[in-house]
Amino acid sequence: MSSLVSYALVSFGSIFSIVDPFTAVPVFLALVGAQPHKAQARTALRASATCFVVLSVFGIAGDFIFHFFGITLAAFKVAGGVILFVVGFEMMKAKRSDTRATNEEALEAETKEDVGLIPLGLPLLSGPGAIATVMVLVGKARDVPEKLVLFGSVLLVSLIAFFTLRSASLVSRVLGRTGINVIGRVMGLILAAVAMQFVLDGLHEAFPHLFA
Repeated sequence: MSSLVSYALVSFGSIFSIVDPFTAVPVFLALVGAQPHKAQARTALRASATCFVVLSVFGIAGDFIFHFFGITLAAFKVAGGVILFVVGFEMMKAKRSDTRATNEEALEAETKEDVGLIPLGLPLLSGPGAIATVMVLVGKARDVPEKLVLFGSVLLVSLIAFFTLRSASLVSRVLGRTGINVIGRVMGLILAAVAMQFVLDGLHEAFPHLFA
């Protein structure tokens, strides 16, 4: 398997696992489930577009952020890996992590007319964990094709999020709460494994003599 294909699979799998649009379905229905289908589709579009823009901006600005704050990629891999592991662990318990959206944010969202941008797009779909994942993956990209593959993965996941939320009622009926929880647990397991790989890579880069 070529390095580009391998990087593409890791990028898509990591981003899809942390964004996990299926676990956003219950929140989406709670906020806009009573609205007409067209209104739900517009909200789904705004949420997925917000996800794409936020993750793309942090992906583009990743190198600048590292240099501006004097952060090494190794340190960010370890920190990002710890955050992702916590999120993945909460997902395996079928619980919504506070790094995606707190209870206070969910309650505040119930009083808003437009919830597509906040909290659905940010932080539910593109929260700190997703941002950290994209920034780490950008740092791991060795050339322009790999960076293009990464942004293509962000776009593909955002499109999947749009169609999932646009069909939230159908998804909820077909999968049910149990099905959504099962998917969430599987995504959490994958995410926890990716997180540990980030940590191991970061430690290897920071202390190469220990892994010689």
